[in-house]
Amino acid sequence: MTCQGNTCYCGARAGPMLEIMSIWTPSRRADAAAHGAPDTERPPTSPSGPATDRHTEAPRPVEPGPAAAATPDAAQPRRPDPAVDAARPAGPDPTADATPDAARPAGPDPVRRRWGLVPGVAACALAVAVSYGAHRAAGAVPMLTAALILGVLAANLGLLPSTTRPGLRFAATKFMRAGVVLLGLQVSFGDILALGARTILMTVTVLAVTLAGTRWLGRRLGLSDRLSLLVAAGFAICGASAVAAVDGALGARPDDAEAERETATAIGLVTLCGSLAIAVLPPVARLLGLSPYDAGRWIGASVHDVGQVVATATLAGSAALVPAIAVKLVRVVMLAPVTAGVALRTRRGAGRRRPAPLPLFVVGFLATMAVRSTVTLPPEALAAASTVRDVLFAAALFGLGAAVRLPELARTGRRALLLGLASWVLIAGVSYTGVLLTSH
Repeated sequence: MTCQGNTCYCGARAGPMLEIMSIWTPSRRADAAAHGAPDTERPPTSPSGPATDRHTEAPRPVEPGPAAAATPDAAQPRRPDPAVDAARPAGPDPTADATPDAARPAGPDPVRRRWGLVPGVAACALAVAVSYGAHRAAGAVPMLTAALILGVLAANLGLLPSTTRPGLRFAATKFMRAGVVLLGLQVSFGDILALGARTILMTVTVLAVTLAGTRWLGRRLGLSDRLSLLVAAGFAICGASAVAAVDGALGARPDDAEAERETATAIGLVTLCGSLAIAVLPPVARLLGLSPYDAGRWIGASVHDVGQVVATATLAGSAALVPAIAVKLVRVVMLAPVTAGVALRTRRGAGRRRPAPLPLFVVGFLATMAVRSTVTLPPEALAAASTVRDVLFAAALFGLGAAVRLPELARTGRRALLLGLASWVLIAGVSYTGVLLTSH
């Protein structure tokens, strides 16, 4: 045997020649242990007996079993140690789940989302209070119109921080739809049937002509089909409520800025022209020589929002109020089939989001209408529901007004304004013709 440094060469006589049986170094031993090498690479003992040289290593005993020879020491199962196990705390092993927290996908935080709505909803509440004060100070200014104007001014003057956007968007959609549900408490099937078949048919015809004509005019003016449909629904059915209902049936994404701008534009147009109708239609009805009953039917068939119909008919005379509201309710009832038709058409199209055939808030509107028709509600309850509805509508209109950016609206605002005025003239002219044809 010869040794050089830490390396020893051990040989044995095998036949007539000396063969080198193995080379064993400490570094190779460590590598073998790390990679699970078997102990067969260790130098065997001499056939003649155990080696007596002090440089010769004795073979390490191997535990029985095939897995012991092929498994490194680090991978061997830990032998139970009573002292260590007693000191270890009870419960699951904290090292069992080796996935770091940063690698786990973060789930939604509903609490944070709800708190994110607070600034915008608070801004809507303040706007409703200011709008109500303006309406009380100047009765000619409707609260809903004031809320819409406040939203436009606050957004374009930079008075609304970015933290209010989620709450404003929430109010513009959810509050408006809740108001539509409460609107059904004003509709009674008995009041509608009392009008007679001719007046009902006239009202439905006016609505259909206004829908088709406004959409045709919008395409001729180069406006989008969505904006044309929203304006047509607002002028033909029931103002801002119809715009919100059709907007929900179209199924636009909540973060679609263009869709929000078009919705706000349509509501602004129906609010503007409906407010003009309050001052224009009563004197024109007297100039045309219409009776109070026919003047009420004309107002109910041509003015957009329910509140605007009440204000216009009141100025036209107390006898015009009942027929005006009854004819208007026929148009309100048509909100359900028109919205359902828009939703079905959207589902057949290639839209990114396909809404239900009949939106949930429209189902709620039909349910409250059924309650109003079958149950005798106290006047106090109806008055409270009407107040809540106006508050919801005012908050929603403020949120929609905040989505209007005047520099962007200026590019298409002139054409949109022309569409609104043309639709107003169209529905006023068609409904006047229908009143003359069905007059007693």
